[in-house]
Order: sequence, then structure tokens, then C-alpha cells
Amino acid sequence: MVTLDGKPVSADDLLPLALTNVGHFTSMRVDADGTVRGLSLHMERLVRDCGIVYGADLDTGRVRDYVRQGLRGQDTPCVVRVTVYDPKVEMAHPANADEPHVLVSVRGAGAMPPRPLRAMSVPYERDLPEVKHAGLFGALHARRAAQLAGFDDALFVGPDGLVSEGGTWNLGFVDHDGTVVWPQAPVLPGVTMALLQQHAEHRVAPVTLEQAKGMAAGFATNTSIGVRALKTIDETELPAEHAVLSQLQQTYLSIPGETL
Repeated sequence: MVTLDGKPVSADDLLPLALTNVGHFTSMRVDADGTVRGLSLHMERLVRDCGIVYGADLDTGRVRDYVRQGLRGQDTPCVVRVTVYDPKVEMAHPANADEPHVLVSVRGAGAMPPRPLRAMSVPYERDLPEVKHAGLFGALHARRAAQLAGFDDALFVGPDGLVSEGGTWNLGFVDHDGTVVWPQAPVLPGVTMALLQQHAEHRVAPVTLEQAKGMAAGFATNTSIGVRALKTIDETELPAEHAVLSQLQQTYLSIPGETL
């Protein structure tokens, strides 16, 4: 079921979002016990992005109520997406959209972690990368190009030649000293990445595409996949198994969830 402000959504409700694609969202994995890792960070993201996109406040208590309603009768684990948008938005007058509403949708969750990822480097930087916004055309176009070339997803390289993030995931590496390295670049501040940074030693540094291909290991992170090994960048193979990757996966799974 998909709901808008806790009520079944209609086609008319969704039409403005489909036609303008103006909005922001967060996706949360709800585990079998009904908890969410990083729930507070997800709520902070929604509040922050609502201020940036709409200049408006967001009641996270109301959001959590709508999520609980959306989860009734759903099997867990699952992934809940909370999309915030204004149904009265118009292409010609986006400045008039300042009353955000809450759309909740639920889908099944896959196994975690999934199989190692094969990524193709693509020159791309998302619009307003610090916001998890609904403008996904560029990222999905890059993902499609990568998949047509035989890869799983795209790895973005900025105009400065530095790697940044993936289609819908943050990017990390393990250097040859065994240190976790997060690329210094304009990226979405991911919740899974933030949780790992709180619980595991790391450094943040610029990483060129050539340096990325020379790392001891690489990985992708987001709420749906946890920590996923990066198997290839273009035609360069990376170890899909590494002690630090295993530690990161175990660390992430050991982080207790928060109750909705």
C-alpha cells in the first residue's frame, strides 16, 4: 500500500510528483524486529532536506506515525521510502510549493549483504548532491548505461577526476594499511556511512579513479544493502573478500536498531 498523509493515495495525488519530480526522500530498512538502524539520522535528513527544498519545517512525529501505519500488515524485513513533496507544485511556479506532505511506500528487502558489485566509472555529479532528492534521472541514466555495458551500477567521477559516490550508494575503500577511506567529494551524507563512521576508524581523503582502482578493497553502503563489496571498477578487479570488509559488515549488523 502507498499512503499520503496516512490515507490511500490517488493518481491525482501522485500526478504533480510524476510531472515535476520535485521532492526529497529517505529509504529505511525495517528489520524483522521492527526496528530501523539510524532512524534518528533518517529523521534528521528529512528535516534538513525539507528546509532546503521547501523552506519548511517537518514534524517527524507525524512522519513516524505515517510509517507505522504503512507497515501494518507488511512482512519484515522490508524497505520503507518516505517521500516529502507538495501536491500543489506546478512547473511554472515551484516557489509556491511550501506545504510538504508525506508519501509512504513499502517494498520487500533483499538479503544483506548482496553479492559483490561490479561498477563502471561514469563522469557525473548529482544536482544538489547533499540532498536526497527525487531528481533521479541522471543517476538512473548512468546506471542504465553501466548495466547495458555489462556492469551492475555506475560509479561517479567528478569534473576534478575524483570519485564520489554511486547511483544510490556511498562509496568507501580500504587502503593497503587496512584503513577505511571515504572519498572527499560532493556526496550525499548517507545514513549507513554515518553510522559506520561513528563506529569504525576511518579517514576522509580525495581519491582519484586511478587511486580507487589501486585500493586493497572497495565497498558500497546504503540502508538496503548495508556494506556491499565492490568487485570491479571498470575492468580492474578488487578483492571481494577482505578482513576489513568483514569487520565493517559485522560492525554494521551489530548496531542496534531504533524503534519506530
